[in-house]
Amino acid sequence: MNTAQLLVRCLENEGVQYVFGLPGEENLHVLEALRNSSIQFITTRHEQGAAFMADVYGRLTGRAGVCLSTLGPGATNLMTGVADANLDGAPLVAITGQVGTDRMHIESHQYLDLVAMFAPVTKWNKQIVRPSIAPEVVRKAFKISQTEKPGAVHIDLPENIAAMPVTGEPLSKGDVEKTYASFRSIEHAAEVISQANNPLILVGNGAIRDGASEALTEFATRLNIPVANTFMGKGVIPYTHPLALWAVGLQLRDYISCGFDRADLVIAIGYDLIEYSPKKWNPNGNIPIVHIAATHAEIDSSYIPIVEVVGNISDSLTEILERSDRTGKPDPHALELRDDIRSDYEQYANDNSFPIKPQKLVYDLRQVMGPEDIVICDVGAHKMWMARHYHCERPNTCIISNGFAAMGIAIPGAIAAKLVAPQKRIVAVTGDGGFMMNCQELETALRVGTAFVTIIFNDGGYGLIEWKQLNQLGVSDFVKFGNPDFVKLAESMGLKGYRVESTADFIPTIKEALEQSVPSVIDCPVDYAENLRFTRKAGELNCVI
Repeated sequence: MNTAQLLVRCLENEGVQYVFGLPGEENLHVLEALRNSSIQFITTRHEQGAAFMADVYGRLTGRAGVCLSTLGPGATNLMTGVADANLDGAPLVAITGQVGTDRMHIESHQYLDLVAMFAPVTKWNKQIVRPSIAPEVVRKAFKISQTEKPGAVHIDLPENIAAMPVTGEPLSKGDVEKTYASFRSIEHAAEVISQANNPLILVGNGAIRDGASEALTEFATRLNIPVANTFMGKGVIPYTHPLALWAVGLQLRDYISCGFDRADLVIAIGYDLIEYSPKKWNPNGNIPIVHIAATHAEIDSSYIPIVEVVGNISDSLTEILERSDRTGKPDPHALELRDDIRSDYEQYANDNSFPIKPQKLVYDLRQVMGPEDIVICDVGAHKMWMARHYHCERPNTCIISNGFAAMGIAIPGAIAAKLVAPQKRIVAVTGDGGFMMNCQELETALRVGTAFVTIIFNDGGYGLIEWKQLNQLGVSDFVKFGNPDFVKLAESMGLKGYRVESTADFIPTIKEALEQSVPSVIDCPVDYAENLRFTRKAGELNCVI
């Protein structure tokens, strides 16, 4: 047995199902070991796509997704997806090939110090410098990656070390006990919550990672406290729940901003500051905060909790609920906010103007998708509308990258989602800019048998940047580009291609596309004049205090 074979045995021991990546000279021994493994190696068309697949696999399963590249340019291509997983709190293990240790001390073809390069975008990373340490490195990598807050780790394997003979076995994983919050912090939180007149819950992706959806819904319902979720916290409480105030996280003021203006306590549950800065909802730092999470609060002048309840979130919520004697009803203005939010959402239900308004496109998509189906959202102007208007009944049914927020994630992410949940309908929502960054992975999707639908919000430019330019400068530059014929492009790859010619076309088109046995692409012209209209509307928002 060589080191590469032992490494693959360690991956099998960790329960790895897939390794996403590209073959290269310096990872030949690992690829040979994978050939005789229970693990399926999925050859991608770009290392960035491989890392995004591992990223979304980790986010959906809670188990580290694994991606593999060779050295040099292969490793640098991998970095964007690795950084995305790290900032989004998705467990990921990246493995890179490397030159032999006998030529690292001199200038060498394609050699970079990958351990130094990956250090800023990972929780931990190490090079395997001796064959015998491979089991310890792999076990530590998975443990660190999957421990709250999850993130990316990196293993660098020099080619001469990979080929060396070795004896050894994978290390036992053991059991990891849940950690529980102190009774003192629970009692303090219960006291503070009981005394609040207008509390508001702000919930983030940490509550989804902790499996706390049911406990949170019970907590909010019994204590009559309205709930707003971050983009990455969608579905943690059903959007149909009467206390759900839907998503918060736009950089502009929105209806939900009025809820924070009136709140005399914010209960932050699994909230990650990287998603939505507290300076946006607590600019003066004067709103009292209760922090309930699996980890301690980050330091921020606008986020200084009066109590931190650190431990298993479901258990903390249950214990606080048992000790709270809050009997008050929700702030009536919060319920009015919900009416305003729903009214704004539903006003586009019958809008038939064309090109399609983004609100209408998202509204119709929601009507077609089931509560368990999954949408993977790319980054761009469409992300703002998906975040604001695509509402979820279940956790992890709308995946949005909002930590690193990298363009190009939707198509690779949809491949991973279909592998994780083959029985569910999967849709990748992307702009034309994001689509062209990783559309080559549609060939991967066809080859591995992952049929999903890609919806392109087509405006012929980088719409989000144009929105920012027009809003701040009054003019836009350098954001327009040409596009291929997306229908012909899809067909040339053996896929189904559709073009929406009227607003009424969209629902029958996506219904047909979702029934196909191969990936489908839908080209949807979109009217982004709505972007500036929303900016003006947000600027005129007045709250009743």
